[in-house]
Amino acid sequence: MVSLLLRRNWIGPVRLVLTVLGFPCTVCPTGFRPAAVSCSSSHPFTSSKSVQPISTSCCGLYSTSVGTMPPSAEPHVKARCAQYPGSKVQRFPVPDGKVEWAVKWPEYKPVSYTSPAVLKKPAWADPDVGSFSPRFNEVDGAVDRTSFEGVYRVENGKPLNPHGRTGLEGRGLLGRWGPNHAADPIVTRWKVDAKGAKLNHSVSKQPILQFVSIKRKDCGEWAVPGGMVDPGEQVSVTLQREFSEEALNSLSVSSSEKLKIHERINKLFKSQGFQVFKGYVDDPRNTDNAWMETVAVNFHDDSGDSVSELPLQAGDDAGQVQWMDVDSSVPFYASHSRFLQLVAKERKAHW
Repeated sequence: MVSLLLRRNWIGPVRLVLTVLGFPCTVCPTGFRPAAVSCSSSHPFTSSKSVQPISTSCCGLYSTSVGTMPPSAEPHVKARCAQYPGSKVQRFPVPDGKVEWAVKWPEYKPVSYTSPAVLKKPAWADPDVGSFSPRFNEVDGAVDRTSFEGVYRVENGKPLNPHGRTGLEGRGLLGRWGPNHAADPIVTRWKVDAKGAKLNHSVSKQPILQFVSIKRKDCGEWAVPGGMVDPGEQVSVTLQREFSEEALNSLSVSSSEKLKIHERINKLFKSQGFQVFKGYVDDPRNTDNAWMETVAVNFHDDSGDSVSELPLQAGDDAGQVQWMDVDSSVPFYASHSRFLQLVAKERKAHW
């Protein structure tokens, strides 16, 4: 509750700054969203008129044919992990050849599971299907139910995962039926010596990138700070909010420190960002009827004079936070290794 009140206190100043910079001011004070959970990648087989569909055009993003991560054509794997995260529920085993809905499989009997936390009807969750009439594939009031994957099928009043079967129906840990939108800000800088000169890797001879990484409390893995897009919120706002809350713990600092933080963040986030990925995420929380989608964006502090000088402090969802070298030898959470590889390639840095 204290965090929620603090957040409400800084919404006004943030809206003012965002307005001056030309960002949409649809900050939502909802302080609760489902936490990210990881599980093993192994599996037993090899509208409101004021709200628009989620878009990243407001961020001044660019993408390149070399760097942008394409949607995966492979069957999702983490979405079929044997034990559903945060529970003892075992998924119905789905082999690679039976993932696609187009493949007839009369014997398919997915386990039904929705987390008790979701069934308690928190602010970030939908009611159960049957007790309300969601407008799938549309902007439904303040909730964007459109998908980056295009139009998805709806059967018996429930949306179907566009990447196929997962062995579990219901919503699991996810709040929304259909797409659950998130945003992942990848904030980078160059690793430099005491004189400010770039440091090159001893093997690749390329300059070393560092990014703001958080160590998740739920799984202990290092990850990009990110979170869910609130109803009616633009991704540009989510990217800044999540970075502020998870990497700088902006909810717990004084008003003067908040303004200092947001001044530095806005300097970085108003620059042109590199859109690394936009689409479906192979996430262990996914089900047949609810799934994760994200926008991953890289904002680079090339001169090292914006967020690089701010003290990092872990927020509620993070156990630790630090500048970490971008390197292929480090295992990162979910698809974040692939995101970082593409950022390194785009910046012509070591990987």
